[in-house]
Amino acid sequence: MWGGGKQKPEKVDTLIGQQTELRGDVIFSGGLHVDGKIKGNVIADEGGPAVLVLSEHGMIEGEIRVPYIVVNGVVIGDIHVQETAELAPHARVTGNVYYNRIEMSMGAEVNGNLVHLEEPAKDKAPLQEPVAVQEMRELATEEEP
Repeated sequence: MWGGGKQKPEKVDTLIGQQTELRGDVIFSGGLHVDGKIKGNVIADEGGPAVLVLSEHGMIEGEIRVPYIVVNGVVIGDIHVQETAELAPHARVTGNVYYNRIEMSMGAEVNGNLVHLEEPAKDKAPLQEPVAVQEMRELATEEEP
């Protein structure tokens, strides 16, 4: 599904728990898993591999700029994805989604525009899917007992 070339994060480096609320911008690299709430922009460090996973319990109010994202929670703000966006069944986005590649599950909701970005230059290899993305995707879409 996700093309390969550059190195990707292999694990979750940062976890924002369900009972946590952050106010302010978050700049990260590697893997960021959000179960809690962020009121501010979420930006991946440029040049480094990064993936953001927002679980169905998570919420982000602000702009998001990342290479890869898996959304299964609520986003209020625009999402800018350089590579691949995955919107899982419980995804609720109020804002525009700018993407190179997108995968939407039945039930995902976008109240805004879906804007396809130009393909990367042919001499620039697309980023390779992080090893842990599949595991993180499964965690994000896991149903509670």
